Amino acid sequence: MSTTNDTPAGRPRGSARPGYSLDIRLWKVTKTGRKSRPYRLRWVVAGQVHGDTFATSALADSRRSELWQAMRRGEAFDVESGLPESEVRAAAEAADAKSPLRWFEFCRKYVAGRWRTSAAKTRESMADGLAAVALAMVQRGEDVPCDTDLRLAFRWGIVPANAAEDPPAELRTAYEWLTTSDRLVLDLTDAEVFEDVQYRLSYRLDGVRAAGETYKRRRRALNTALEYAVDRGELPENPLQRASRKRVGSDDVVDRRVLVNAVQGRQLLTAVSYVGSWGRNRGRRLVAFYAVLYYAGLRPAEAVGLRLSDCHLPEAGWGTLTLRETRPVSGKQWTDSGERHDRRGLKAREAASDRPVPIPPVLVAILRAHLKEFGTAKEGRVFGNERGGLVGSSTYWRVWEEAREYALPPERVDSPLAGRPYDLRHVCITRWLNAGVPIAEVARRVGNSPEVIHRRYHGCIDGHEEAANLKIETSLNEDGDTA
Repeated sequence: MSTTNDTPAGRPRGSARPGYSLDIRLWKVTKTGRKSRPYRLRWVVAGQVHGDTFATSALADSRRSELWQAMRRGEAFDVESGLPESEVRAAAEAADAKSPLRWFEFCRKYVAGRWRTSAAKTRESMADGLAAVALAMVQRGEDVPCDTDLRLAFRWGIVPANAAEDPPAELRTAYEWLTTSDRLVLDLTDAEVFEDVQYRLSYRLDGVRAAGETYKRRRRALNTALEYAVDRGELPENPLQRASRKRVGSDDVVDRRVLVNAVQGRQLLTAVSYVGSWGRNRGRRLVAFYAVLYYAGLRPAEAVGLRLSDCHLPEAGWGTLTLRETRPVSGKQWTDSGERHDRRGLKAREAASDRPVPIPPVLVAILRAHLKEFGTAKEGRVFGNERGGLVGSSTYWRVWEEAREYALPPERVDSPLAGRPYDLRHVCITRWLNAGVPIAEVARRVGNSPEVIHRRYHGCIDGHEEAANLKIETSLNEDGDTA
C-alpha cells in the first residue's frame, strides 16, 4: 500500500474486546530534525496517537514493519499503550516472570526442570527434602492443616504429572493451604524463617531428631534448590552457605553392634527358611537373596535385579556375579514406568558399566540349589516373588524381622544386631577387611570408593588398635623412652 508522510496506512473499523481496537492508522517514518533520534514513527489506535523515535532509519522501518505485520494478522491493538495484543501479552508474561515466586510454585518449577534427568530415588529425595522445608515456608493460622497432611499434599503436588490434576479429597484442604498461604522464596533471607527451616531439616514430625543420613539428604536437596534460586535471581545468595552445620558426619560410620559373627550369620540364614507356611515358601525363596548380601556384599536393590545370565556358577570352586543394574524401590509416582521399582545402572557408575564380583563356593552352592528348586522369575531374574514379579522391599523386610525372632535369643531381638537386611552387606565388607583383603579391592567388589570404605569401616577392623599400640611401643623402645 502506497502512503505519504501525511496519509496513514490503515484498516477498516471492526470489533475487539474492551480496551483494544481494530481501528488502526499507521504513518510513514518521518524526520524530526533532532540529532540523537532523528527518525519518528507515528500510528493511531481508535483516535489516539502513539509514536516513537529512533536513532536510524533502519530501526524505524523495522519497527513499522512489525506493526504492519501485526495489522495484517488481524491483531487488535491496545488503545492505551498502542501496542499489538501479542506484545502486550508478552510484556505481561515477562512482568510475571520477574515477580517474586512463592515457595510451592518455585519448588514445582524446580522439580519439573530436574525430573527428566533424575532417577526415581533422586526425585523422591528432592520431594522429601523440600516437603520438610515447606512446613517452615507456610504461614500459620488457626485453621492450618496438620503437618502430616501438608507434607503429603506437597509430595503429591510436586509431581509434574499432577500439575493439572485435582488433589485427592483427603488432601484438598492441605493442598489449598500450601498454594495460597506459602511464603515467598525471598523470605528465606529472614533469620527467624530460616531458623525454622533448619529445625525442619533436623527433626521428624514427632519432634525426635532425624537420623544423620536423613538430615544430610534433606540438606543436599535444599542446597541444590537454593543454588537454582540464586541462579534465577530469586535469592541474592544461598543462605545455607553461610549457615553453620549443626550435625556431624559420625552417623556415616558403621555401628559395630549390627555385625553378626559366622555362627549367627548361618543361624539367621537357616531361620529365614522357616518363615511362612511351606505352601507359600515365603522364607525359603529368600534364603539365597540374603546369602548374596552376606557372602558377596550386594546391595538389596542389586540382588533384586540379578539375572541368571549375570551368574557364573560352576559345579566346583569359585563363581562370579556380574552386576549390571539395580532395581531400587521408589514408588509409582516417582518412576517413569509407573512401577514401584525403578530400573537403573549401578550406583556411582556409568550406565553401561558392570561390576564382576567373585563369590565363594558356599554361595555358589546356595544359588544352584535355589535355581534348582524355584527356577528363574520374569526377565530371567534369579529372585522373584510367588507370581514371578520383583521382590518388594516390604517383603524382604518382613521376612527378615521374623527370621531374627527365630534365630536370636529374646534379649537380642530388640538390639541393633543385624537389624536390617542391609547389615548383611556390612558384615561381608567387614569380613573381607579383617581377612586382609586390600581396601581398594574391597571397594571394587562392593561398588564404593576406597575413601568411603576406609571412613565407614575403619572402626570395624579387628586388631587395629593393638597393631597401632605395638607400632607406638616399638617406636618408644627405639627412642629409649620406655620404663
